[in-house]
Amino acid sequence: MFQSRTHTCNELRLSDAGKTVTIVGWYENLRKVSKNLGFLILRDFYGTTQAVIETEEMMARLSGVNTESTLSITGVVRERSSKNPALPTGVIEVVPTDIQVLGRCRYNELPFEINRSKEADENTRLKYRYLDLRNPAVKDRIILRCNVVAELRRSMTEHGFLEITTPILTCSSPEGARDYLVPSRNHPGKFYALPQAPQQFKQLLMTSGFDRYFQIAPCFRDEDARADRSPGEFYQLDMEMAFASQEDVFAVLEDVLPPIFAKYGVYKTASSAPFKRISYHDAMEIYGSDKPDLRIDLTLQDATKVMEGCGFGPFEGQTVKAVVFSDFKATRKVIDKICADVEVQTGNKAFWFRLDENGELVGGISKFLADRKEAVIEALSLKPGDFVGLAAGKKLAAQKTAGVLRKVLGNTVEGHMNKECYEFCWIVDFPMYEIGEESGQLEFCHNPFSMPQGGMKDLLEKDPLDIYAYQYDLVCNGVELSSGAVRNHDPEIMVKAFEIVGLGEEDVKAKFPAMYNAFCYGAPPHAGIAPGVDRMVMLIAGEESIREIIPFPMNKTAQDVMMGAPAEVDPQQLKDVHIQVVMPQANS
Repeated sequence: MFQSRTHTCNELRLSDAGKTVTIVGWYENLRKVSKNLGFLILRDFYGTTQAVIETEEMMARLSGVNTESTLSITGVVRERSSKNPALPTGVIEVVPTDIQVLGRCRYNELPFEINRSKEADENTRLKYRYLDLRNPAVKDRIILRCNVVAELRRSMTEHGFLEITTPILTCSSPEGARDYLVPSRNHPGKFYALPQAPQQFKQLLMTSGFDRYFQIAPCFRDEDARADRSPGEFYQLDMEMAFASQEDVFAVLEDVLPPIFAKYGVYKTASSAPFKRISYHDAMEIYGSDKPDLRIDLTLQDATKVMEGCGFGPFEGQTVKAVVFSDFKATRKVIDKICADVEVQTGNKAFWFRLDENGELVGGISKFLADRKEAVIEALSLKPGDFVGLAAGKKLAAQKTAGVLRKVLGNTVEGHMNKECYEFCWIVDFPMYEIGEESGQLEFCHNPFSMPQGGMKDLLEKDPLDIYAYQYDLVCNGVELSSGAVRNHDPEIMVKAFEIVGLGEEDVKAKFPAMYNAFCYGAPPHAGIAPGVDRMVMLIAGEESIREIIPFPMNKTAQDVMMGAPAEVDPQQLKDVHIQVVMPQANS
């Protein structure tokens, strides 16, 4: 039977005194003073209300009832003698005339205390996520997510974008991650794939004559978890614009995102338009990262030449990058911890020395620099009290290691990071191609559907590693929110771009038949981007883990421990879709 309520548990005020009301919710706790006096806290989605038990009859109604049972309490509102100004309902209480148990909690002990669930083991929290979500602090993150998504939808609609949903069952395509495959019952031996992104469909919408598209798109990638990435599925603000340039895309997001971050974020200031634009090359040279945290004022310097021949083995024949930190008075223990953190994150060692107040190089590798002290001071523009962190290796490795050193220093030592803001930037001019770390072969650096800068001319005349693409990343506080690009809408340029990585025209037609054919019927220049909704909300909420802002997240090993997924299925289900499971053999 439906149990009606007259008020929520966050609604009653002193003006309601004397009214007979009915409230419903979860039985949070009871502070029992005597057999006929107790103070009960009832909690619902909106807040809490105190009910005062003043009779043995009402106390008997609660006998044997476990906390977290759901109750309906009817009673009279009155002013509290001992008020709680921290609660909206802290000046009133309800004196029950009737208590009904609506849903009984059958367990005497809970897996964790509801209001302290965030202190529990993560797998326990995820197994009992329905209890974890009862914690107001956890629930508030999901409400925040709902509000941010609603605001994104409103703003995109105001900017003239149409929300259009694209298919979930589609074909496999090479987009940089592993697909989730779905076997077909009616087409033996063939598979659908869950979309890694609506990439092809949104480009096809542009060729269909839709001018501005967006959706809060579910995406599926068989990837490992990270603090800022959820395995399995995630959501993004997917958008595409016809007859648009890179600057058109920038203008939309620079107008849409800052007000939302400023309104809902834990920090109340966000970068205003235009966001800073940094080339990929400059980002690596200056910050040691293609997702730099601009709240940190430290930058990288090249120390290769001044360190050459100093006799320190790790520097010989290598690129050396330096990070200079002014007025650094940390202990040796702190310095060793910083260097250890860098090594854990990069697999490469960090080195250091200091210029003391007397103008002498001390500590770390200083003994190798004694014969070139003045050259080092001049090359790095050092002042007494400066600390110098160093990284060495092949150019990219040295840049990345120094970039992590910069970030660790900025986060560890006060004075070089403004934490109370959202700093956005665009990383632009990415290389079109790169040598794959695993394959050792030429591969697309980012999205294979991007337009090369210089078009066909550069594809024909330049070394592939010297070709840049109209690709861009949106970064906020050191977190990559999205990659985007001006799309390659010309079939001839597309074929040539794929030929460079060893895929011919027939491969392009076979892998992307709909898009290739659609472009042959006249396609508009178009561009787009897809900021991650989960990452945006994580930043807005000030959370370290993305799982805190997802209603039902998987754990770090891509398991849903609450539902028991992935799981074995009935043999008949496998037979229906023509699948035979062959388990890997254990190593002998």
